[in-house]
Amino acid sequence: MEVGNQSVVAGFVLLGLSDQPKLEKMFFVLILLTYLVILLGNGVLILVTILDSRLHTPMYFFLGNLSFLDICYTTSSIPLVLDGFLTPRKTISFSGCAMQMFLSFAMGATECVLLGMMAFDRYVAICNPLRYPVVMSRSVYVPMAVSSWVAGGANSLVQISLAVQLPFCGDNLPFCGDNVINHFTCEILAVLKLACADISINVISMGVANVIFLGVPVLFIFVSYIFILTTILRIPSAEGRKKAFSTCSAHLTVVVIFYGTILFMYAKPKSKDPLGADKQDLSDKLISLFYGVLTPMLNPIIYSLRNKDVKVAMKTLVSQKCFAQ
Repeated sequence: MEVGNQSVVAGFVLLGLSDQPKLEKMFFVLILLTYLVILLGNGVLILVTILDSRLHTPMYFFLGNLSFLDICYTTSSIPLVLDGFLTPRKTISFSGCAMQMFLSFAMGATECVLLGMMAFDRYVAICNPLRYPVVMSRSVYVPMAVSSWVAGGANSLVQISLAVQLPFCGDNLPFCGDNVINHFTCEILAVLKLACADISINVISMGVANVIFLGVPVLFIFVSYIFILTTILRIPSAEGRKKAFSTCSAHLTVVVIFYGTILFMYAKPKSKDPLGADKQDLSDKLISLFYGVLTPMLNPIIYSLRNKDVKVAMKTLVSQKCFAQ
């Protein structure tokens, strides 16, 4: 159906790696295995933080939220990616695309805020240990976690609403006669590239969101770790410094991986494709895939390998299961 010079798009075709069919089966197996590891690793971490009373602290409460968030994020996109590898021409409805964009965008923004709050938790624990039980009481850290989810959801709602409320052509967003998304999923920047209407407002809105959900948390984390490192260096014993640093090294590693990838992906939203952008598009897709799959897989591995409390709790849980049998 056409109205004027624009075509009404009721659905989209996800290009994925359809131009490289030999790679699709290999990527299907790799991503499927990675997804199963994500579900298992984060699921076990959530279970351990719930069942072991020694882990009922703010740090592990935030970690449980992070693991649940990673499961939600990957589940909102990875099944679609896997299906796309098996389907010659993968299509998705306009409403389904909007929902997938909302979920993935909300989870990403929520994780940004959550990592900042985890940095504050480490700051208080190391720099003000005597006040830690008061400052990070249950009445404080639970609302902190809830607010991160609310903020991420609200930001996603704004971004997706702006995308679907561009000047309508009939009942759907107007696109330039092309409904092929050059991506594995309905990634918002890939979708906006198809719009015929001016997307300056969308670009500005995403720029503001970048500052709020990327710039502010990164700055907050950076300042927090300056104080943390300063405090650690003042500890007289080498063993004390090592112990203090070990409590925040896992979080710092996750922050570097997460923000390093997401900043590269979203720091400069573009409204139009540059000339000869095939290689750039492929790079963007692979970076997005890396962020969407590997980061959630690495989080539980990093926290379990670099945290003695988690390792002890896992061993206790396994021994209890074995003893029960």
